[in-house]
Amino acid sequence: MDKQIYDTYVRLLHRELVPATGCTEPIAVAYAAAVAARELGVLPEKVDICVSVNIIKNVKGVVVPNTGGLHGLETAAAAGIVAGDPDQKLLVISKVTKAQQGQIADYLQQGKFTVRESESGALFDICITLTGGGHQSSCRIAEEHANIVCIQRDGETVYSRNLENKVAEGSADKDLLTVERIVEFADTVRICDVQDIFDRQIACNMDIAQEGLDNNYGARIGQILLKSRKNDVITRAKAYAAAASDARMGGCEKPVVINSGSGNQGITASVPVVIYARELGASQEQLYRALAVSNLVTLHLKSGIGPLSAYCGAISAGCGAAAGITYLYGGKFREVAHTVVNALAINSGVICDGAKASCAAKIASAVEAGILGMQMFQQGSQFYGGDGIVSKGVENTICNVSRVASEGMRKTDAEIIKIMLS
Repeated sequence: MDKQIYDTYVRLLHRELVPATGCTEPIAVAYAAAVAARELGVLPEKVDICVSVNIIKNVKGVVVPNTGGLHGLETAAAAGIVAGDPDQKLLVISKVTKAQQGQIADYLQQGKFTVRESESGALFDICITLTGGGHQSSCRIAEEHANIVCIQRDGETVYSRNLENKVAEGSADKDLLTVERIVEFADTVRICDVQDIFDRQIACNMDIAQEGLDNNYGARIGQILLKSRKNDVITRAKAYAAAASDARMGGCEKPVVINSGSGNQGITASVPVVIYARELGASQEQLYRALAVSNLVTLHLKSGIGPLSAYCGAISAGCGAAAGITYLYGGKFREVAHTVVNALAINSGVICDGAKASCAAKIASAVEAGILGMQMFQQGSQFYGGDGIVSKGVENTICNVSRVASEGMRKTDAEIIKIMLS
């Protein structure tokens, strides 16, 4: 395989498959707040939270981990200020003690919090400004969950990063993704280059899946699937993935290895593949190679959609999971490509109305659509160019879905946000 492309794919996996505690939008708020708090040096009297509306959408309905079941932007910021460790990035509030949980609740009552909408026009924008002890500090994160672009203290810039260069660099890497190259990469990747990443993903995401099945989080979608459906591999793949989301949306403190900045997408891209690998008796090496397919296909599908959209990201990850499962069955480029196209034709258009309990049900639906797309091609059936948004060639169909999600659904996103905020 071309060395530049190979190295880029390895770099993408290392950069994108990182651990995070809780839903990544409130955690990004907590991270920015923790950075600003360290710069200020005292407990702030005032906290100004300026975020894009899509951040508001994705924080509104989830529990912030390690806060005793509290919700909201103010809670996320307070947790970062009182108990956050900014050096841990998206694990910023992973080590909060019981005593600190009480301090967070007290600070929410004592501090002065304001929340306002960012006017930058960016879909992903967080700026936390803190005032206390006669000083002021701020931290801005944009475009990606841990991408700090500016830190200031008393009006002076302590740190800055060119946002455009960072975005262009990331986009250039993802522009090299194609389904054909991804399968070639999976066939040839040196396991030592990816083993640590995938070992962590398997351990973290299966652990939180079991947590969701063992305890009553959210709408209990994972538990309901196992109790109400035939206990076959398809049901288990959906149930374990849904249960991991149940726990994550419900405030479980266990970390998840994310994909495309999303824990739900990291779960969906990995857990069903692990379940199928165990069912098929696949070797550990086969599982690693299948996870390379599932994670990179998910990244590929999501890259044209953007970090936040009205298009449910679990759909992309469900397609990625089905691609990885197809690979486990011995599928190569042709089989994987048809699986992806079929799955996109079945379930594209599911809306994202924020992070909350129903995400688990959408994940189950995304996994179901992906597996059906695989089964269709196994049985000699497929969707063809001209069937709705399907075009001839997997890359053309992926491009069509990106257009629908990033351009066509902008008004949908605005209406969803209006409904949620009213």
